[in-house]
Amino acid sequence: MSVKRRLLTAIVLSLSVSILTACGSVRDEKSYYNKVAYPKKITVSVFDSFANYEGLQSGWFAKEVEDHFNMKLDLIAPNLREDGGSMIDIRAAAGNIGDLVIFSADDKNLKSLVDRGLLTDISKYLKNTKLMGKYGTAVNKLNEGLGGIYAIQGDMSTASAEESSSILEPSYCPYVRWDYYKEQGYPNVDTMEDLLPILLKMQHDHPKNEEGDKTYAFSFFPDWDGNMMVAAKQPACFYGYDELGFLLVSADGNDVQDILSKDSLYMRSLEFFNKAYRLGLVDPDSRNQTYSEVFEKYKKGQIFFSPWTFLGQSAYNTDLHMQQGEGFMPLAISDMKIYDAGCTPYGNAKKCIAVGGRAKDPERLAKFIAWLYSDDGVYCNEANADNGTAGPVGLCWKKTDEGPVFTDIGEASIIKKISLELSDKETLGTFTDGVSQLNFNAVNLKEKDDDGNPYTFILWESYAKHKQSPMLSDWQKKMQADNTMDFLKKNNMLAVARGTENPSPVQSNEIAEMRDAVRKKLVYYSWKLVFAPKKADFNETYDKMVKVCKGLGYDKVVEFDRKDAACRKGKN
Repeated sequence: MSVKRRLLTAIVLSLSVSILTACGSVRDEKSYYNKVAYPKKITVSVFDSFANYEGLQSGWFAKEVEDHFNMKLDLIAPNLREDGGSMIDIRAAAGNIGDLVIFSADDKNLKSLVDRGLLTDISKYLKNTKLMGKYGTAVNKLNEGLGGIYAIQGDMSTASAEESSSILEPSYCPYVRWDYYKEQGYPNVDTMEDLLPILLKMQHDHPKNEEGDKTYAFSFFPDWDGNMMVAAKQPACFYGYDELGFLLVSADGNDVQDILSKDSLYMRSLEFFNKAYRLGLVDPDSRNQTYSEVFEKYKKGQIFFSPWTFLGQSAYNTDLHMQQGEGFMPLAISDMKIYDAGCTPYGNAKKCIAVGGRAKDPERLAKFIAWLYSDDGVYCNEANADNGTAGPVGLCWKKTDEGPVFTDIGEASIIKKISLELSDKETLGTFTDGVSQLNFNAVNLKEKDDDGNPYTFILWESYAKHKQSPMLSDWQKKMQADNTMDFLKKNNMLAVARGTENPSPVQSNEIAEMRDAVRKKLVYYSWKLVFAPKKADFNETYDKMVKVCKGLGYDKVVEFDRKDAACRKGKN
């Protein structure tokens, strides 16, 4: 057994069994929603466009939902299915999307779903709820002209649209194994392409992880591919751009790139990853694995680079690793300008939740949605051991006169990231096992609860004393910053996209059909480009991709997307 594993075992054994208290049964506050009695237990089908898990929700969050609403959540995840891109249309054609529907009202015409009877008006069930009291203006704006309230948007915020929605870490950044980067003497990285020799040396020096598995710089998954290959889109965010249809649009909206253009950031990324593949830096399993499988590889130390904090840092940066000077931290690319979304006072129409048109108990489901926006609901649904909430009060944290503090379970599960089994009358798994699988944030985590505390624990004073480590101290000294957002702001490397968007033009059925046909081919050829064995094969595949996509109506769809980009910037 390695020293690392012996230390981990000792930590786990040192924790008393007495900390495994009843999950969800400890409360120092009362919830309005607990007063409602639902004698009949129901199982609710949840069509969730953003879920990375399919099947019944389990663990402590499942217990919370049952305690509050006497119902089980059965998730349907298009992300995990081959026909996922068109699944909502297929189910809509059959007349029933799901009891609960979590979807993008930005991509699909909300009015069309309402007119076809696929969603339920829940306005009468939302009276006197915190949701409408605090965010009612935003809800009414989304549903304007529909004759009722049919969808509620996520990421609600009371902050300015110009303020970054990120907390200490941005959504996108070039995260690397900092300990391996340090071994090389912190070499300068002028452009994204300069990463490759650094990552190649990491692989040369560390060809296998502790368990003997081969290591790679990059590992991808197809789960989230939409209008383009998501892995190839991510580096564009290092340069201040994000996707809109088949376009990349700068944070200020002043520049728009056609992704099939040879000089687009999308094509630059595909060339970058193809070169990485030819150097042996890309995991060959990438095309046939899920997000969860990739997460496990990060967790085991097989991968050196991550474009998101919720992969590299979330999977690998345990308290034990950080105390040993190991982990993922962002490096600086001299020409980077990290894209960051602004807060959304009117919510995020790209993530909405609704009650299906054929739901048998719409009132209960509407109350469930309202609960997601209550303090109790936010703490439960948006729990995450890295940068989310700490779960329901009484489990991993408690209220004190000095503010929220961690319980023993919280310190072990969230601070030290130890896989403690929670128990009640039944086994509930670990804290991480039990987090909500909805992947739907009702509110921005910088929002505050009724006691004036930020929902996310990483802004709590009690968390500050726990987060310091040799790894973080080394990064802070080298980067001359307290955290990633602090570094980006100090060095003018942050591009915040205004959070409030103007209405988009309505997409016709013709454009929708063309988009779906083009999207499938564009994603197919993008993967082929990454894994092209030679540069000549890459060029040949690129030419074929352009020809095929344009033959399916690509230019007409891009013309629509350009109008959409102009509308969002307020030009039309």
